[in-house]
Amino acid sequence: MTISRILASTVLLGALSVFAPLTHAAKTCELTIEGNDAMQFNKTSLAVAADCTEVKLTLSHPGKLPASAMGHNWVLTETSVFQAVATAGMSAGLPNNYVPKDDARIIAHTKVIGAGETTSVTFPTSKLKKGGDYTFFCSFPGHWSVMKGKLTFG
Repeated sequence: MTISRILASTVLLGALSVFAPLTHAAKTCELTIEGNDAMQFNKTSLAVAADCTEVKLTLSHPGKLPASAMGHNWVLTETSVFQAVATAGMSAGLPNNYVPKDDARIIAHTKVIGAGETTSVTFPTSKLKKGGDYTFFCSFPGHWSVMKGKLTFG
């Protein structure tokens, strides 16, 4: 290969690398939700646009009760496994945020928070399928039966 071909190839590769990030730019979509002392989320559905590459979910607790009495977290699973994960989470305990350790069925989760606290979790949308059936819930014991909703992607 001649020097001119090497130089031309280097220039071409350099030019392509400048444009590559534009075609694969990450897009973080932000969602917010609250869990209150009345054992309710303020939203029953959340939607993630198809062009999002990751999601940042922020959970806040505007109530007055501590995490030990009325703590909330946000857990995302496929709907088909949410009840089994929620049940397993009860025995995991508060130190584990009522989430079964290393459970592959969990797409994302936050820690348990109490009054006046906020937490967030960021996860890639590559863990989601467009049109998939997803449930988010609070896994604090007894909460998941009423503190739940649907997440849609795409």
